[in-house]
Amino acid sequence: MIDIIKREWVYLWYYFTLQLGQIFPYWVLGMVLGSAVSVFAKDRIHDLFRSLGDKKLGALGVIPASIIGIASPLCMYGTIPLSASFSRSGMRDDWLAAFMMSSILLNPQLILYSAALGTTALAIRIFSCFLCGIVAGLLVRLRYHGKSFFEFSGFEEAASRDTDPNILLRFLKNLGRNMKATGMYFLLGVILSAVFQRYVPAEFVADLFGDNRGFGVLMAATIGVPLYACGGGTIPLLQAWLQDGMSMGSAAAFMVTGPATKITNLGAVKIVLGVKRFALYLLFAAVYALFTGWIVDFII
Repeated sequence: MIDIIKREWVYLWYYFTLQLGQIFPYWVLGMVLGSAVSVFAKDRIHDLFRSLGDKKLGALGVIPASIIGIASPLCMYGTIPLSASFSRSGMRDDWLAAFMMSSILLNPQLILYSAALGTTALAIRIFSCFLCGIVAGLLVRLRYHGKSFFEFSGFEEAASRDTDPNILLRFLKNLGRNMKATGMYFLLGVILSAVFQRYVPAEFVADLFGDNRGFGVLMAATIGVPLYACGGGTIPLLQAWLQDGMSMGSAAAFMVTGPATKITNLGAVKIVLGVKRFALYLLFAAVYALFTGWIVDFII
């Protein structure tokens, strides 16, 4: 019995170190990039979005709004007070919807993490998140044109924590907070990936997420809800599943429903939407994820 336990630990350690070696460089680079953007470029990115309010772009404004949402390094609890500030300065709700939707799904740090999945998965993630922001903005424009979609009363933009006069210390402190916030989830993701690789047959993953692609996309979109706690933590799982036969469409669906229904994001979104519009948000995220996955599998 002891020999069996030792053998299993050896196998798990092997899969853990293998997965860690593949993912760790991307996690480190993601930490560095995320902190660099937050410390050195965040204000410029948000000032760029604020400057759009002076331009008469109409519906086309959702395009740059979605791009800037992806470029923003803030979490959703940081994005909402910022969006409240934008709203008070006259920013349109459809542009804000595009900005917030794409910001929920992706950020510069997560882009670098996702590079570990390969260029195809990375390109699909970036484009699908960018398009999701555009679609969300256009739907708000069509359904709530001339009406208020968000309720930002009571929100004030949070003071920046990157205030150290020494620019190097400012960056290092931000990097430390970033690592503290994501490190546990990253390690948990690597551990879960090792367990899956050891005990879940590749044939099962291929049957569930690969061979029956329509059902696989539905399953991937569904499990993205409970499994997604941190973007960096899901990358090892996705990498292992893709290696075992998960279809690219199923991965795309998971990468949409995961961050869209992440519990902390849901709590923040519900505050500014109310019950009815929050239900519409959940419906939109689910339908968009499913169609994205099915279209990707049809094309690839």
